[in-house]
Amino acid sequence: MGKRRPSGDGMVRKREDGRWEGRIVVGHKESGELIFRYLSAKTQKELLKKLHQNIEEYRDVDLNENSKMPLGQWLDRWLEEYAAPSVRPSTLEGYRGYVERNIKPYLGDKPVGKVTREDVQKLYRELQKNGRKELHPEYGYQLSGATIRRIHGVFHQAMETAVRENLIARNPTEGITLPKKKTAPKQILNDAQLERFLEVIRADSVWHDFFYTELTTGLRQGEICGLMWSDFDEAHGTLSVRRTLHIQKGGRVVTGETKTGTGKRTITLPPSTAQLLAQRKKHSYSQWIFPNPLRPEQPVSPSTAYNHLKMLLKRAGLPSIRFHDLRHTFATHALASGVDAKTLSGILGHTQASFTLDTYTHVTGDMQKRASEIVGGFMENIMVR
Repeated sequence: MGKRRPSGDGMVRKREDGRWEGRIVVGHKESGELIFRYLSAKTQKELLKKLHQNIEEYRDVDLNENSKMPLGQWLDRWLEEYAAPSVRPSTLEGYRGYVERNIKPYLGDKPVGKVTREDVQKLYRELQKNGRKELHPEYGYQLSGATIRRIHGVFHQAMETAVRENLIARNPTEGITLPKKKTAPKQILNDAQLERFLEVIRADSVWHDFFYTELTTGLRQGEICGLMWSDFDEAHGTLSVRRTLHIQKGGRVVTGETKTGTGKRTITLPPSTAQLLAQRKKHSYSQWIFPNPLRPEQPVSPSTAYNHLKMLLKRAGLPSIRFHDLRHTFATHALASGVDAKTLSGILGHTQASFTLDTYTHVTGDMQKRASEIVGGFMENIMVR
């Protein structure tokens, strides 16, 4: 058996039509057959330049025959074999949506080994202009910069795995220029609005306890919907967050892990909330703290809670904020009332207190201003003595 030719080994020839053609070895099939990359140019000098660039690119790379697999096929395989075991079901559904809607229609038929950085950049430009199937009231048919960045995150992971599996030499999503992420401003209920909202939920016997608990704990939407009585410690007035509910494609509600490792946490409830839950428990016939009003054996669906929130806000004459903005409302009022960022970070289930500070810079900025005024007044009192 002859010596195995290394990747990067190549040859050059002049074709009958006058163009120059070259090829380099980029890998080997299971049978030992060589896998070539072919290049052509008008002149020998131009071809040699291309060859040298490709030899450098494929140095120490040994692709396998799957490098000719269509990108769409590789993305399907990546989702099932690599992403599915490591992410939550709802996250996987999101990944699959980006692949099916945004990547496959444009590049799905192209061999994974031939996808270039230019292909990826062109894809993002197209998505930025015409990425939506339906007209959006704010963006038209354009995809927001934040959405394209999420698509890029999925695509990058898939192609990074392709590098490790010797399907491609380099990740074509590296070095891409991404659109700026425009973060939607956080909305909160101010003191007057919060008081009005509390008035409205007092009149709603079915939903009062749910929204009062949300406003005094800042739980994520799926977390509060997934609470069970086994999570409530009446003696100590605490609540353990152990799970979250996700809505899958088709509207099916499933139970899953919390968003992060620190998402599993035990929080001390305000006395009023602990008392409210203790009273509620006495009359409960469900394992869920907030069951489906029509089917008590099931938890309340996050989508049902969201829809009822919108109805309550409309009834109160308040802005149509998102459910997550109730969490922002809790956090903002907590910080403004003097709760330190480290403690609040633990209550919210943030990985780091620095994230809490970065998220609520508008509040901490005001707190710093008030602190400087207090210190300034203190120093002035000393100076006049």
